[in-house]
Amino acid sequence: MIIFHIKEAWIVFLVLAAINGKVLAQNPNFHIYICFGQSNMEGQGPIENKDLQANLRFKTFQALDCPNLGRIKYRWYVAVPPTCQCYSKLSIADYFGKTMIANLPDSISIGIINVSVGGCDIRLFDKDIYHQYDSTYTESWFTSKIQLYNGNPYQYIIDLARMAQKDGVIKGILLHQGETNTGQEMWPSYVKKIYFDMLADLSLKASEVPLLAGEVLSVPGSCCSAMNEIIWRLRDSIATAHVISSAGCRGMDNAHFDSEGYRELGRRYAMKMLSLMSVNKPTPTPVNRRRK
Repeated sequence: MIIFHIKEAWIVFLVLAAINGKVLAQNPNFHIYICFGQSNMEGQGPIENKDLQANLRFKTFQALDCPNLGRIKYRWYVAVPPTCQCYSKLSIADYFGKTMIANLPDSISIGIINVSVGGCDIRLFDKDIYHQYDSTYTESWFTSKIQLYNGNPYQYIIDLARMAQKDGVIKGILLHQGETNTGQEMWPSYVKKIYFDMLADLSLKASEVPLLAGEVLSVPGSCCSAMNEIIWRLRDSIATAHVISSAGCRGMDNAHFDSEGYRELGRRYAMKMLSLMSVNKPTPTPVNRRRK
């Protein structure tokens, strides 16, 4: 009888674990990063052949159905740009992932979830007031992007992240936004609310999931470089926030980085994350390993 009860209890455990979806399937060596923001995180850089080199250890969780890319939403794919929307371009997230896998053991894989909306106010990602900021611009190019995410990009991120958590562990949140909010002193407080809402809704701890936020384009003549001073103030209100410098990253217009600018900024995000992970002497240049 004792043996029977032990077996019965084990069967119950297996059933509950399967229902939970994490105990049996979640891989602690699959590190997932949430990426969000506006156009520079969305990706505006022309994609070149070298950007299309793939590594099986770097994956993207497909946010949208993209027949042009042969991808179906809610599935993992080897990460090849575009990794945000069906017709977006090279993004900061692309070289973040490439640099991460180049510096981590082969046992570790990297996954990204990228939900970004070009031109948006940061408060479009505030779950309580997002509906007040879904018309930052009234043009169809903007409103149609919001509709891709069912009208609520924040909830879309949370839904994707919950699905992705069945497969791996969320290790960080990457933000690039600020151009639309240039000069707004309250921006750090807006970001703080969104960050802690994400942590709460996904049952994450700030001490284990840092926020990495990048400076906007800062070349001469750029539209929004004055925002960088405000972006640095994130560190005053969020102990686990880290700001990534854009100094020296090239632009292709007055608001967007060029392809090399995206590559370099993505590397810098990764270098910061690697330093937080205490990786010794990381290299900023991705190494060509196991690519297909």
